[in-house]
Amino acid sequence: MRRPHIPPLLLALIGSLALSLGCDAAEATGWRARLQAQRESTTVRPTWATPGTHRVELQHDGLTRHALVHLPPGFRLQQTTSVVLAFHGGGGDAAYMADDDRYGLISLANRENFVIVFPSGYSRWPRGKLATWNAGDCCGDARDRQVDDVGFVRALLQHLGQQIRISPQRTFAMGMSNGAMMSYRLACEMSDAFRAIAAVAGTEALTNCQPSRPVGILHIHARDDTHVLFNGGAGPDAFRDASKVTDFVSVPTTVSRWVTRLQCAPTPQRTLEVPGASCDTYSGCADGAEVRLCVTASGGHSWPGAPGSRLGRKPPPSQAMSAHEQAWRFFQAQATRSR
Repeated sequence: MRRPHIPPLLLALIGSLALSLGCDAAEATGWRARLQAQRESTTVRPTWATPGTHRVELQHDGLTRHALVHLPPGFRLQQTTSVVLAFHGGGGDAAYMADDDRYGLISLANRENFVIVFPSGYSRWPRGKLATWNAGDCCGDARDRQVDDVGFVRALLQHLGQQIRISPQRTFAMGMSNGAMMSYRLACEMSDAFRAIAAVAGTEALTNCQPSRPVGILHIHARDDTHVLFNGGAGPDAFRDASKVTDFVSVPTTVSRWVTRLQCAPTPQRTLEVPGASCDTYSGCADGAEVRLCVTASGGHSWPGAPGSRLGRKPPPSQAMSAHEQAWRFFQAQATRSR
């Protein structure tokens, strides 16, 4: 049978198309392989080193976790810098904690020239909203699913250490409510990595705490807090589903535990006295650490000194003192103690 005649130009076009399709298929295969390798890698390495706010993602314990990292205008890649991890409250997320109108932390970091990191807790929602931290006995889905938030924080610090120069002597944690409870858990289980913590409106939520090294403790709480009651228990404005929280430990019990753990002098000194607020400091602790309790008379379950108002009929934050200013001064003092 006679084969049909195919013009040379058409043959060339067919050959070129076949070659192109083969290259496209190979490129697609390579792209899929790269994507799969990226998904399976422990971390996704960012290429950031310039001032501003950057999003960091990493894989940990089968989950995609993320944080916002803010580098101040004075940041220099070659210089060791102070690093503060700020943990949002239950039902929040990294972006909520990074909102300057609510917490003023980015403005503080820019002024004082330190790196501030806003990790996001566990959320079952695709966009990461309504997140919580597994702080031990609290809170929400993170606790119920036993999410490894301590492991996530350790992996995050290791990842940050690959990008910028950080030191445990100048690494700190602070948090609001459930984030404060998470900060306490880090003081218990990652005392090798944190010099001091500042807990605002959230008490310790662990049944067992054995820090390997002394960690400075600053606790800030309003006497009229209606979520985490000052004298213990969950208040009427805590999570609507009581099973998602716990019978909160009181502020005095939390402070007393740390005074004992750090072998501090049993009698505190009044180190701040202003209308509507006061601070008492326990000194003589192991390795020069301190335990400090700052109390506001009003403000409810909020961040003292926050520039923004609160939704609904909730009382405005106390302006008698600033939680972030107090925390930064405390961190600076703790950074200079010998270890």
